[in-house]
Amino acid sequence: MRGLALPPWLSRARLGSEAALVAGVLLVLAILVVPLPAVLLDAALAINITASVLVLMVALMLTRPLDFASFPQILLITTLFRLGLNVATTRAILADGHEGPSAAGEIVATFGRYLMQGDIVVGLIVFAILLMVNHVVVSKGAGRVAEVAARFHLDAMPGKQMAIDAELNSGAIDEKEARARRRELEEESAFHGAMDGASKFVKGDAIAGLVSTFINLLGGFAIGTLRHGMPLAEAVETYSILTVGDGLVGQIPALLVSVAAAIVVTKAAREERADEQMAKELGGWKPLAVAAGSAGVMALLPGMPFLPFLALAGALGAAAWFARRGAAEPAAAPPPAPPPAEAPIGEALRMDLLRLELGYGLLSLAAGDAPRLTEQIRGIRRAIAQEMGFVLPAIRIQDNLELPADTYVIRVKEIEAGRGQLRPPLLLAIDPAGGLPDLPGERAREPCFGLPALWIEERLREEALARGATVVDCAGVLATHLTEIVREHMAELLSAAETQKLLDELPSEHRRLVTDLIPGQIGLPGLQRVLQGLLAERVSIRDLPTILEGVQEAIAANLRATAQILAVVRARLARQITDSLRSPQGHVAVISLTAETEVAFTEALTGPPEERQLAIEPARLQAFLEQLRALLLAADEQGEVPVLVVAPHLRLPIRAVIERFRPTLAVLAQNELHPRARLKNLGSL
Repeated sequence: MRGLALPPWLSRARLGSEAALVAGVLLVLAILVVPLPAVLLDAALAINITASVLVLMVALMLTRPLDFASFPQILLITTLFRLGLNVATTRAILADGHEGPSAAGEIVATFGRYLMQGDIVVGLIVFAILLMVNHVVVSKGAGRVAEVAARFHLDAMPGKQMAIDAELNSGAIDEKEARARRRELEEESAFHGAMDGASKFVKGDAIAGLVSTFINLLGGFAIGTLRHGMPLAEAVETYSILTVGDGLVGQIPALLVSVAAAIVVTKAAREERADEQMAKELGGWKPLAVAAGSAGVMALLPGMPFLPFLALAGALGAAAWFARRGAAEPAAAPPPAPPPAEAPIGEALRMDLLRLELGYGLLSLAAGDAPRLTEQIRGIRRAIAQEMGFVLPAIRIQDNLELPADTYVIRVKEIEAGRGQLRPPLLLAIDPAGGLPDLPGERAREPCFGLPALWIEERLREEALARGATVVDCAGVLATHLTEIVREHMAELLSAAETQKLLDELPSEHRRLVTDLIPGQIGLPGLQRVLQGLLAERVSIRDLPTILEGVQEAIAANLRATAQILAVVRARLARQITDSLRSPQGHVAVISLTAETEVAFTEALTGPPEERQLAIEPARLQAFLEQLRALLLAADEQGEVPVLVVAPHLRLPIRAVIERFRPTLAVLAQNELHPRARLKNLGSL
C-alpha cells in the first residue's frame, strides 16, 4: 500500500529536531501559566503516564547505563512536565472543583473514584501511604544511590586512566582505541555526575507533590464551603476525589520514573540486560528447590491457605527440575579439554625492547597528578618520531619489588641501560653553572648527566627559580633520563620489521624508488644498517626519500660497503645535518684539524678502504685528545656546541676514537657542511 504524500513543509520537519525540543520545553513552561481545559488536561496526563512507562521499559532493557546517556535530560524534562501538570490540575481543582469530580478531567476523576471505592477515609490513608513510599523510599533511595555511584566512579577514574595508559604504552591497544576508551570514561563520568544532579529534581518533585496535595485538600474544602456554599459532606467528598485523583496521576508517573532512575544507576558494569541477568542469577535449581520446599511446608501449616502455597510449590519445583536438567546436560558431555598449549614458553621468549621498572615507592608517578609519567612518555615517542623520523616501540612500565623503593631501572632489550633514584614528591633543583643551589635540601646527583643537584620541597620552587636554578619534578627527571637512553640506543631499536614499516608508509610517489632499489640493488638488511648508522650519530631518517636516493647513487658508483654508502647518504643530507647543528645565533661552531694533523692521521690509516682504522702512537693520540678537551671546555664556557670537521676519509676513524671520549660530539666530513652555512671557528687541532 502506497503511503500518503506529505506536504513539503511537513516532510522537511524532523521530530527530534532542536526546534521541536525547544517548542516542547516552552509548552511545558506555558502550562505553568495558561489555564488548560479538561480535554487538554486529559491528553497531557495521558502523555505523562505513557512517557513514564516508556522510560521504565528502556531502563529495564539496558545493557549498560551509558546506552541511555540522555536519561538525565529526559529526567529533568519529565519532572518539569509533571510539575506543570500539577500546577494546571491544582488550578482546575480550586477554580472549578465545585462543579463536580470531573472538573480536572476524566483521568483525575477516574483515578480518584477507583482509589476511594466509596470510603473517603480509607482512600486518603492509602493515598498517604503511597505518597510516603514514593518520597521516603524510592525518591530518596534513588538520589542516594546516584550520589554514591557518582562518587565511586570519580574516585575510580585515576585508576582506570592509568590502566588505559599502561595498555597503550605496552602496545596492547593503539592510540585510536585509547582515545575511544578515554572518551567513554569521560562520558561515564559526566553521566553519573548528571544523574546525581538530576536525582535532586526527582526528590524535589516528590516534595512538591506532597505540598500540592495539602493545598488541594484544605484549599478545596475552604473554597467549596465558603465561596460556593457547598455542604461540608459534599465538599469533602468532591475535593477528596479530586485531590486523590490528581495525586495518583502525578505520583504514579513519578514513581515509575524514580524506579527507572534507580535501575539505571544501580546497573552493574556487566554488559547484560537486567531481565537476563536476574533470570540467570535467580534461576539456579538449588535456590528454586529450597523455595519450593518452603512453600510446601507453609501450605501444610494449620490456618494457612492451602491452594496458593501448593500452586507456588508446584511451579517452583517444576522450575527447579527444568533448571537442574538444563545444567546437567552440558555437564554429562563436556567438550574435550584442549591440549596444553605452548603459550607460557612463547611468552617467556618475548622480549621487551624498552622497559621501565619502578620501585614500589615510585608507582604513584604512573598514576599521580599531572604531569603524569605515562603522558610524558607519549610525548617522548611523539617528539622522537617528529625529530628522528622513527617511531619508538612501546615502552612497558612495570613494578619491580626487588628494586629499592625510590629506584627505577631503564632496560633496552632486557639489559639495563640506566638507573636512578627519585624522591617524590620532592623537586630536583639543578644549578646550570654546575654548582649546588644555595637552598636547604637533600644533596643528590642528577641521574641523566650526573650534575650535582638538590632535592627540595614544593614550597621552595619559586625561590629556586629566582636564584636561576632549574627545577624539575620526579616525572620530568625520569622522562629526561629515558629520552637520553632512547637517543643513545636508537640504532639498536630499529629492527628489520620497523625498517620495512618505514618503507611501507612512504607516500605513493616514492614507491617506484623503493621497488627499483629493494631488493634488486640492496637488500632490506643493508638498508637497515645504513639507517642504523645514521641513527647512531643522531642523524634524522625522516627524509627517507633523500636517503634512498643517496643509497641508489652510491650503488650506481659501485660502492657496496655500508661505510661507503653511508658517506654518500650523509653528503646528500648535508643541509639537514648542518641545520640540526646550527646554534640559536644562526652559526655552526666548528673545530677543525690543521694540515699537519690531517697528514699525520692519513699516514696512520691502516686496513682496507672500507674499514680503515687509526694506528697512531698512544702519546700522540693522548696529546690530541687533551687538546680537544681544552677546546671543548672553552666552547662550553662560551655557550657553544662545537662540531669537529675533518676530511671525508678521516671521519669514520676519528669518530671511532672520539666516540669513547665524548659520544655526543658530532664529527662531520667537510662535504657534509652545507655551502651556505655560516661557520664560527673555535680553534684547530
